[in-house]
Amino acid sequence: MEFSFLQDIFVILTLSIAILFVCHRLHIPTVVGFLLTGMLAGPHGFGLIRAVEQVEHLAEIGVVLLLFTIGMEFSLS
Repeated sequence: MEFSFLQDIFVILTLSIAILFVCHRLHIPTVVGFLLTGMLAGPHGFGLIRAVEQVEHLAEIGVVLLLFTIGMEFSLS
């Protein structure tokens, strides 16, 4: 089970690198590339991810970090 999770993470990282390279060449924002990677690799896309529940926990951590980064860059003035 541990190796399945590591394989899923490897698939996500490999797919995201490929899609981000394509998005960079087409001048598309990287956030769109990350969303596209999630849609393609997820259970409703190609179904490449088998440990869905564990990856969902990592996705929630990613959302928290994204909101933290947006909050740090937000200025009231």
